[in-house]
Amino acid sequence: MAHDHHDHDHDHEQEPPSDIALRVKALESLLVEKGIVDPAALDAIVDHFETKVGPRNGARVVAKAWTDPNYLERLRADATAAIAELDLTGRQGEHMVAVENAPGVHNLVVCTLCSCYPWPVLGLPPVWYKSPPYRSRAVIDPRGVLAEFGTELPEDTEIRVWDSTAEIRYLVIPERPAGTEGLGEADLAAMVTRDGMIGTTLL
Repeated sequence: MAHDHHDHDHDHEQEPPSDIALRVKALESLLVEKGIVDPAALDAIVDHFETKVGPRNGARVVAKAWTDPNYLERLRADATAAIAELDLTGRQGEHMVAVENAPGVHNLVVCTLCSCYPWPVLGLPPVWYKSPPYRSRAVIDPRGVLAEFGTELPEDTEIRVWDSTAEIRYLVIPERPAGTEGLGEADLAAMVTRDGMIGTTLL
C-alpha cells in the first residue's frame, strides 16, 4: 500500500530514507523496462563501486595520512595528486581536497546542488547523501544532522561544512584514534568508515 507523502508521522523519523530508496529502485526498474538501461550493465556498475571500489580506497588514503607525515603534506598540498599515487583515480575524483578533523574542529561534507561525491575513493554514495533533507539541513543545522548520526560534539567544537561541486570534491580525514600507535596501515584502514570520511561520524 502506498504511503501518503502528506501524512507526516513524526514518530517515524527513519521513514524518508527507506522511501527514497524505494523510489530509486522503482526508477531503476522503469529504466530497465523501457530499455534505456541494460540491467547487466547497471549491475556491473553497481558491483564495481560497491565491491571493487567501496570506501576501502578512501580508508587507505586516511591510513597512509595517519602513518606517513610526508604523504600527509602531499595530501594537504594537492589531494588529487596524492590520491593518484595510490592508483585511485577516475571520474568524479579528478579534483579532490582533503579536510582534516582536529581537536576543536570537525568537517562535514554535503553537496547542496545535486549529489557530487568522490566515487573513486568512497564508492557508491549513500541514499541519504543524495536526499534533499540532508542536502539542506547539513548547511542550516549541521550539529542537528550530526546528532541524528549519533555524533554528539562539544559545544565549542567548530563545525566546518564543505559544499562539493562539479569542480571540487572533499574527503574528510578523521582524527587518528588514541592508542593506535602500534597499528599498521591495513589495521588502521579497517577502522575508517565511509561516514567518517563524509564527516557524519567521527571515524
